[in-house]
Amino acid sequence: MNEGTERKDATAHTRAKQQEAHSCLPWSDERDLEEAARGFLAPLPEGPVTGADDQFVYDPHRLSFVQGKAPDTVHPGLWRQAGLVARGGLFEVCDRVYQVRNIDLSNLTIIEGDTGLIVVDPLISAETARAALDLYFEHRPERPVVAVVHSHSHVDHYGGVRGVVDEADVKAGKVRIIAPEGFLDAAVSENVVAGNAMTRRAMYQFGPLLAPDEKGTVGVGIGSAISLGTITLIPPTEEITSNGPVEIDGLTFDFMLTPDTEAPAEMHWYLPELKALTAAENCLHTLHNTYPIRGAQVRDPRAWSHYLNETLERWGGEAEVMYGMHHWPVWGSERIQEMLALGRDAYRYINDETLRLANHGLTPIEAAEEIRFPEKLADHWAVREYYGTVSHNVKATYTRYLGWFDGNPARLHPLTPVEAARRYVEYMGGAEAVIERAREAFDAGEYRWVAQVLDHVVFAEPDNREARELSADAMEQLAYQTESATWRNAYLTAAQELRFGTPDIPGMQESASPDSIKALPLPRMLDYLAVRLNGRESEDLDLTIHLVLRDTGDEATLRVVNGVLNHTGRPPVGSPDAAVTMDRSTLDDIVSGVTEPAAAFDSGAVTADPDPGPWLAVFDRMDSFSPWFAVVEP
Repeated sequence: MNEGTERKDATAHTRAKQQEAHSCLPWSDERDLEEAARGFLAPLPEGPVTGADDQFVYDPHRLSFVQGKAPDTVHPGLWRQAGLVARGGLFEVCDRVYQVRNIDLSNLTIIEGDTGLIVVDPLISAETARAALDLYFEHRPERPVVAVVHSHSHVDHYGGVRGVVDEADVKAGKVRIIAPEGFLDAAVSENVVAGNAMTRRAMYQFGPLLAPDEKGTVGVGIGSAISLGTITLIPPTEEITSNGPVEIDGLTFDFMLTPDTEAPAEMHWYLPELKALTAAENCLHTLHNTYPIRGAQVRDPRAWSHYLNETLERWGGEAEVMYGMHHWPVWGSERIQEMLALGRDAYRYINDETLRLANHGLTPIEAAEEIRFPEKLADHWAVREYYGTVSHNVKATYTRYLGWFDGNPARLHPLTPVEAARRYVEYMGGAEAVIERAREAFDAGEYRWVAQVLDHVVFAEPDNREARELSADAMEQLAYQTESATWRNAYLTAAQELRFGTPDIPGMQESASPDSIKALPLPRMLDYLAVRLNGRESEDLDLTIHLVLRDTGDEATLRVVNGVLNHTGRPPVGSPDAAVTMDRSTLDDIVSGVTEPAAAFDSGAVTADPDPGPWLAVFDRMDSFSPWFAVVEP
């Protein structure tokens, strides 16, 4: 490590902030401590979960250092939460319902049907899902998996599916894959079309490149970390398209669709035979994101609140246990109703207060500074800001209703960050003068301002070591002070990259997994190719290509003109420039990068009439994406 770049201690200002935070937390409410331990049956295996060739996938013990009093470098509320999410193992939720926790970011829930097992939300990676099921089998009878239920469309709730079932059994009708309406489209579009940008930004949100310790990452708020194994996907055999009961292996799943909440496609359900309820990821032990800082479409806090209220009214007085797809369950009707009601009110408060202040003319930044939860919400552990924050959720809500522009024309067409930074620094008397004033602000504990002003210096003079180091120091103190795990990870990742530069780790190039590509309907795959087409370099192309997939019978007409790729599902009008024929699996391999387009013609897997020139010309102008683009430097 370079001299002067070591991770620093908490400053006096940060220590004072931590003491103030400690005094404001509801320490007398200790119910989470009992609930997180209730039903414990067996610990997780020692050592990390590994994959092929002993490749590291996940360490369930990475937060074992979280013991005792919070250090000065971690917000006391976040330290408490980290200790709770680190409690892993096999747990009995109620009769016939079991969970394996902290073997990945999310929980694997196993429901014992009449003839086999119903697995709910099989984690991110096939390796962790398999390890979780193996742990269950060590302590419960080994029976076949007869169904998989995906509560929603995020990768930590479906990516490990091939670790618990064989696709051949799915195709043979031995295993049902059940998901909410719109699941497949939401799952593959989020992780493909904008997946590369999300992958890079997720490194800031989840902190996978940070060391787990008192000055590094202390988890993610909803779990210890993301696993790094094999992401898989098997398309659902059934979609839930309306509310109501569905029988799955002798149990009644009373489903309720909750679209456009924590995920575009999501659902709650109640098992009346077991009096067991889940609100999926819409009611956990943290305030969630109406906008995750990794990037996603802005979620609807009004709808979120509405569906929690409907869940409360339908089942809150009857259910005896409520389990989630992260964290630990709660038991008893009164506790369940409290969780649902206060969660409902938290998201409604964010929605309504944002709009109230917007109608008074406040901008998103101004509204975010104004809005704070009322005392009863602020004292409810389960809507504390471990994952989402009121601040960035308010800005997201403003954007949902009013867009990115705050109405001030001075901000309508700003200069690019680099150009603006150069002028700011010049106006402020040069980099040396800015750094001198920023150092004074740092000594005064004004870390937000230091990070903001030095961002201009770094973008104007990216090699200015003094500016980078001081900015990193400010980011570090902001990380120590925040209760949000995701903000902490973002600040610390920024500090690390300011000190050591943007990483470029081999082996991570394309964000779209082979299973995601395979699951794309042909029109969505062509949309993805349209995103990859470099418009500027394609201005000279004027081509029509007729694509036929011989094994599926699908066909499409591609029209490349004016730097864009349009497509329809109809045959071309007139003679195309090329008629290209292949199997769907060959197209999957080409789009995934497994096979080069020219090599596919050479092998005979692809044919073209009259020649492959137009098809190859299009692929010659397609970008490949790397997840290692710069974020905190130009």
